[in-house]
Amino acid sequence: MTAAYIQALASDGTHRFSKQPAESLTLIAGMGVAGDAHAGVTVKHRSRVARDPSQPNLRQLHLLHAEIFEELAPYGFALKPGDIGENVTTRGIDLLGLATGTRLCLGREAIIEITGLRNPCAQLDHFQAGLMAAMLGRDEAGGLIRKSGVMAIVLQGGVLRVGDPIIILPSAGPHRPLQPV
Repeated sequence: MTAAYIQALASDGTHRFSKQPAESLTLIAGMGVAGDAHAGVTVKHRSRVARDPSQPNLRQLHLLHAEIFEELAPYGFALKPGDIGENVTTRGIDLLGLATGTRLCLGREAIIEITGLRNPCAQLDHFQAGLMAAMLGRDEAGGLIRKSGVMAIVLQGGVLRVGDPIIILPSAGPHRPLQPV
């Protein structure tokens, strides 16, 4: 198995769908990405703020597996890192197979905790027609598979750089499948 690593990074200080490429990002414990519009202790995603602005921010960091780009390319989708709002594009790790509460060490210092799945939304179709449906699949039992990445909170801050390793830290409990957050 190839070692997992950060393939790309992206951030944006405004609420736009796509994020701008970056060579490095600074993660702040309990907040998210320094300077990113979605950083904060409480929710920052506009739809969630409209419902209840006091909710804890379980979506401080969005991770997406780069392998999805190759999966979707034959169907005419030309995606690149940051296009669908992810901060960290990974390579070599099955993000969707992780358990809720899994901790990852990103780079030399940062530690994050996976809180759940990003639920594909209609904004994907505004970016590229048909993309929302392409980000959904079915497993052998007919269950819905959401392919648009995972969300996390920052437990320990640090600087991330393209090429940094990703290490899965041992989990201390039973596997709890990811649910949308």
